[in-house]
Order: sequence, then C-alpha cells, then structure tokens
Amino acid sequence: MKGDYYKTKESVEEYIKLAKDVNGKLLIEKLKQILPSKSTLLEIGSGPGTDWKILHKFYDVTGSDNSNEFLNHLISKNPNGKFIELDATSLKTDMKFDGIYSNKVLHHLNDDELVDSVKRQNKILNSNGIICHSFWKGEGFEIFKGLFVNYHSASTLTEAYHKYFEILSIEEYKEFDDNDSLLLLARKK
Repeated sequence: MKGDYYKTKESVEEYIKLAKDVNGKLLIEKLKQILPSKSTLLEIGSGPGTDWKILHKFYDVTGSDNSNEFLNHLISKNPNGKFIELDATSLKTDMKFDGIYSNKVLHHLNDDELVDSVKRQNKILNSNGIICHSFWKGEGFEIFKGLFVNYHSASTLTEAYHKYFEILSIEEYKEFDDNDSLLLLARKK
C-alpha cells in the first residue's frame, strides 16, 4: 500500500468515523451464493472490521491488515477473532483458504502489484477457491489523502485475473454514485 494514511492513530480514527455507515453486506450476499458457509476465508484489508463482523457470522474468517493501528483496533473490538498482519501484494502467509474477500482494498495496488497479488491469491487458495473483490470503476489513478488509488474496468480486471482464475462475473454496482464500483467474483483455475 502506498502512503501512511492508514498507519497513524489519528487517520485510522478519522477513517473509522468516515466509514461507519459503509459496509459490504450486498457484496457478501453475492459471495454467500458461491462460497459455502463455514468455509475458511481471508479478508484482505479488514480496516475497521465492519465487513469482518458480517463475514464472521457465515465463515471461518481470518481478518488481515497492513496497518498496526487497524490490527490493534480489530483485536480490541473482536478479542476472539483471528487477525494477521498482511501486505495485499505479497500475502506472505502459510495459511490456505477456501475464499479471499476484499472491499475496496486492492485498488491501492498499481497494475504490477495487482498481478503479483493475483498470483499469491491463487497460491494461498485451496482447490476451486473463490475470490470476491470490489474496486472503484474508472480509468487511470489518483492520489487521495496520500494514498494511491487505481481505477479499474471489466477489461483491466479480466486482464489481471484471467490467467489464474475463471471469472464468474464482473458486475457494476453503486456505492456512492451510479455504477461507480465493480465486483469481481472468480474461481481458482
């Protein structure tokens, strides 16, 4: 991840307040249609833990983040939860999962880092593993609050994932504005 926005206590507290009403409930409903309950699941970039709490109801979920501030927050709010420090590109873990989920996390990776992440996702998934990731839809990139944000289209996501995953669907959806987001669902080849 580029930038230090998620690394300081102040910015993490600010983000938690800003994102308090935002969650991936609709994305998780789509995931539940193809990944059986009780499956092992890695959430990349758990942040404030909003989606983790929803995922935890259905899956054996391990949350992760590359920010110690977020990890401290997650552990303090969910003392019985499983959380690991993890970089979204290298995904250095010996654990294996049935599924991997992220909500607006992988857009912080440039194109090369995304390809590296895709390769690692494939390696840490069990056979026929499922991925469910959301991205901001658009072209190019920008720096927002010191963070790199890489916009995607169905074709850029297909290019990044098709060698390692069977793409089940890439759907447009609305987070703030009509069709401002993309949801990718795919199965490990």
